[in-house]
Amino acid sequence: MPVIGSDRVRAVVGLGTTGLSTARFLATKGIDFYVVDSRLSPPGLEEVQKICPQERIYLGDFEVLLNLGVTELYVTPGISLATPVLRTLADQGVVMRGDVDLFCDYANAPIIAITGSNAKSTVTTLVGGMLQALGKNAGIGGNLGLPALDLLADDIDYYVLELSSFQLETTHRLAAEVACILNVSEDHMDRYDSLYDYQRVKQSIYRNCQAALYNKQDILTAPLLPVGTPSCVFTAAAPDLNEFGLLPDDNGFWLSYGVERLYHSDNIALKGTHNLANVLAALGMLHLLGLTVKDERIGRYLNQVTGLKHRCELAGNIDRVDYINDSKGTNVGATIAALEGLGSDKKNIHLILGGVGKGANFAPLKPHVERFVKQVYLFGQDASLIAENLPNSVVQHSYQSLDEIIVQAHQQALAGDIVLFSPACASFDMYDNFNVRGEHFMALVSAL
Repeated sequence: MPVIGSDRVRAVVGLGTTGLSTARFLATKGIDFYVVDSRLSPPGLEEVQKICPQERIYLGDFEVLLNLGVTELYVTPGISLATPVLRTLADQGVVMRGDVDLFCDYANAPIIAITGSNAKSTVTTLVGGMLQALGKNAGIGGNLGLPALDLLADDIDYYVLELSSFQLETTHRLAAEVACILNVSEDHMDRYDSLYDYQRVKQSIYRNCQAALYNKQDILTAPLLPVGTPSCVFTAAAPDLNEFGLLPDDNGFWLSYGVERLYHSDNIALKGTHNLANVLAALGMLHLLGLTVKDERIGRYLNQVTGLKHRCELAGNIDRVDYINDSKGTNVGATIAALEGLGSDKKNIHLILGGVGKGANFAPLKPHVERFVKQVYLFGQDASLIAENLPNSVVQHSYQSLDEIIVQAHQQALAGDIVLFSPACASFDMYDNFNVRGEHFMALVSAL
């Protein structure tokens, strides 16, 4: 536990859920801090005014940070460390931290840290759910659900944290019991100079970890570890010895550890091979913790858990057409995973794409669209950019709204088809967030 030094001058930079959580925690510890936000009325302002003196709250720009004599900043994930004021302060030796780094100072139970371009929320939920099924008290959060600092408690057996690349930028003391990168594909290219730069940040999750799990089918997830650090891999293909993978049979797949068959896909509520890989990743992390991975309690859990809202969620079946809500698919990699998990060579998918591309390259979509998709429906800010990267052999049309698309898809889709809403883009051109966008899709399907 850190010493609370009076020589430190701290500021929470940016409010919102994470900033408010950080401010609340510092206040409970009796630590003085400033709050600085570039917005005049940021979310969480009323709450923070109850715990921080008004004269220590500065709104409207970040420039004031240059005059406060700060030595340590807690920067919320939405604010880039490349912001000029922050770069100036960093060059002057001011420490840039985040809420997860502060959490690590106080956490008294092993941390399971999970990142990836896609599926990290699903896998974090699965790991936490399996631990709870085994009778463990698991605190589950980070980039998912509760902020890390809100999880701190004396009776926790394991902390299971989903961590974004933005959070990892300001996390220096993680030293996870098990660290995992699920996959790496282009995302947030409006914030990173290159895929390598993005991957480098993701790789920091392995720093000082006690054990590592990675994806055998994605070389960008492979860690460089000190000799003797335990590691394990998962794969959506057949596993070698001491690997987690899928063994096919006439009725689906056996989720296996080497040749040991653990659970059959028929008994797992989550559907799609991408979700089977997610389950394998969760099992791999339990294995590295030294816990059982073949247990009837885990089997019952897997038979019941149907996944996260807005992540390949069944919105409805109308006239024998499945409508799938994957609004959380905010990058190209997520949409590819959904296509591979749900698609078939029948080319029966009606795919809805569009929104804010965040500087992404949409070209990797092309072969998957060509293989699985019958028709593409485009909308949002980057619709034309997406269209340029799709195969000419697939019918595509652009629309002004999701409302128009659902009407058209309902008219075009035939029995046995799938209408997949996996936008490959962020939502903030038309919606507050992907949750609001997903709820709109669900409401439109319900109204058919």
